[in-house]
Amino acid sequence: MSRKHAIIKGTFILTLTGFATRFMGFFYRIFLSHTFGEEGVGLYQLIFPIYALGFSLTSAGIELALSRSVARCMTKGQKKEARELLCSAMLITTISSLFIMLFLQKYAGAISIHFLHDSRCAPLLIILSYLFPFAAIHSCICGFYFGRKQTMVPALSHLIEQFVRIAGVYLLYMYGLRHGITFSISIAVTGLVIGEVASSIFCFRAVRERSKERVVLPSFLRSSTRHTKELLALSIPLTASRVMLNVLQSIEAVSIPLQLQFYGMTIKESISTYGVLTGMALPCILFPSAITNSVSTMLLPTVAEIQTLNNKKELISLIKKVTYSCIFLGSICCVTLLVFGNLMGQIFFHSSLAGDFIVILSWMCPFLYTNNTLISIINGIGNTTLSFAINAVSLGIRIAGVFLLIPAAGVQGYLWGLLASQIFIFLVSLIYLYQYSQK
Repeated sequence: MSRKHAIIKGTFILTLTGFATRFMGFFYRIFLSHTFGEEGVGLYQLIFPIYALGFSLTSAGIELALSRSVARCMTKGQKKEARELLCSAMLITTISSLFIMLFLQKYAGAISIHFLHDSRCAPLLIILSYLFPFAAIHSCICGFYFGRKQTMVPALSHLIEQFVRIAGVYLLYMYGLRHGITFSISIAVTGLVIGEVASSIFCFRAVRERSKERVVLPSFLRSSTRHTKELLALSIPLTASRVMLNVLQSIEAVSIPLQLQFYGMTIKESISTYGVLTGMALPCILFPSAITNSVSTMLLPTVAEIQTLNNKKELISLIKKVTYSCIFLGSICCVTLLVFGNLMGQIFFHSSLAGDFIVILSWMCPFLYTNNTLISIINGIGNTTLSFAINAVSLGIRIAGVFLLIPAAGVQGYLWGLLASQIFIFLVSLIYLYQYSQK
C-alpha cells in the first residue's frame, strides 16, 4: 500500500470513529449539563488537568516513541522486535502508572485544596487514579498499531471506550433514580475508569489474537534493556515537553475560575462559567477536528518515513495539500458556527452563554484545525524541540490572557487570548515549514 493510500485509509477509519465518539460525547455533555448543572460540569472539567498531567507522565511520550520505533522495525521487516518493543513499553508505562495511582490516592486532598482550590475534587481524583494503569496498556497498544499504520484496533478501542463510558454512567444514574440514590458528578469520573478498563481489555485481546509473532521470554529478557534504552531516549524529551505543557495548561485551567472571581463573580458563578466554556462551548468547536486529528495521527510516521527517504519534493507536496485542506475545513466551520452558534447553545445546552462562547470561539476554527497537522508535521520531521517551544509560547499567551485580561474584561478577555495563541502557532509553524522547504 502506498503512503498516500495508507494516510487516506487510516484517516478515513480514524475520522469515522472520531465523529462517532464525538457525536456520542456531544450528547453525553448535554446529559451531564442537564443532570448535574453547570457547576457540576465545572467540577468535572476541573480535574482534567490532573488527568492530562498523569497521562503525560506515564504514557504520552512512550506512545509516540513506540510508534516511531515500531515503524522503523516494520520497514526493516523486524516484526518480532516490534512486539518486543511493545512489551517493553507496556512494562515501563504500567510501573509508572501504578506509582501515579498511589501518589494521587495519597495526596488527593492536598491537590484539591492547594492546586485545584476546591476540596470537592478530592473524591473525584481518588476515583480517577484507578484509570492510569489501564490507560497505559491502551495507549501502548495504540502506539504499536499506529507504528504499523493499522488503525482499526485503535479506532475500535476508542469507540468502545466512549460507548462503555456513556452507557456505564447512564445505567448508574438510572439505577440511582429507581432506588432513590442521588449520585454526584463522581459517576462521570467512574465512567472514565470503566471506559478505559473496557478499551484496554479489548486492545490486549486484539494484540494477542491478531499478531502471529510471539514474544519468547528469554529473547525478550535479552533485548529488554536495549529496547528500554531506545524507548526512554525517544520518550523522555517528548514526556518532558508534554509534562511542561500540561503544567502550564493546568495553571491556566485552575486560574480561570479564580480570575473570574477577581472580575466580580461568585465562586458558583465562576465554576459555572468555566463549565459552560470547557464542557459545552469548546466541545462544539472541537467537534469537526476529528478529521484533522486523524490526519495528524497518520502524518507523524508518514513524514518521518518520507524524511528518511530524503524525498523533499513529496514532503512539500504533502504539506501544501494538508494545510490547504485544513484551512478550507476550518473556514467552513467558522462561517457555520458564526451563523448558528447562538441557536446551538440554546437548543443543545439551554444556555445563551454557551451560544455566545461558540460564536466568539468560531473565529479560531481555521487556525485550530490547521495547527494540529502543522505541529504533527514538525514532530515528524524530528524537530520536537521547536514544537514544544511553539506550544509553550502559545500557552504563555493564553496564561497572560487569564491573568491580565480576565480581571479587566471577564471571560471574553480569555477568549481573545485563546484566539491570539492559535494565530501565533499557525504563523510560526508556517514560517518554519516554508524555510525548511527552501533548504
